[in-house]
Amino acid sequence: MNTFKKGVHMDIKVWMYLIYLAVSVGLTIWVARALSRNGQVFLEEVFAEERLARAVNSLLVVGFYLLNLGYVTVAMKHSDPVESTSQAMEELSLKIGLVLLVLGALHFFNVFALGRYRRNRLRQLATHPPIPPIGRLPMPSAPPGSQLVGAYPAGPQPTGGYPAGPHPAGPQPAGPQPGTGPASNPPTR
Repeated sequence: MNTFKKGVHMDIKVWMYLIYLAVSVGLTIWVARALSRNGQVFLEEVFAEERLARAVNSLLVVGFYLLNLGYVTVAMKHSDPVESTSQAMEELSLKIGLVLLVLGALHFFNVFALGRYRRNRLRQLATHPPIPPIGRLPMPSAPPGSQLVGAYPAGPQPTGGYPAGPHPAGPQPAGPQPGTGPASNPPTR
């Protein structure tokens, strides 16, 4: 009787292992294909060269398979005896849930690393800073006592009619500005 009971427990455990392997390997293949197919467009934009993007995509898929299938096989072992089908289902759901978490973590790590690489590459390509503005636009004059729509609140204004603090158009370059100084107002004779 004891050998029969031990044989039944082993059968439940073997079935649990087989279902675990089938679901985990199936999920790994499905996710790897989806990431490979949809990630190709992202990689082409990141690397700006189709041949390099295809090569990196293939390497990422191989690494994904190795890491995930390695985890699936290491996490398969269950040393405690499985007494019932419900216990086998609980253990199976725990193991498959961990596989899904590993799949998600690998995916987000890849996206994060490639996004960082893309930002660094774009930063390196942007060799020239943006051109600073040449001057300031004149503020429209308003009749006394009225306020323009979107204008600054009434009250004492610093010189030039601009509010204190940085100019709304951004930082201004140092040095003489066009339209100001002796060059723009030639002396009268």
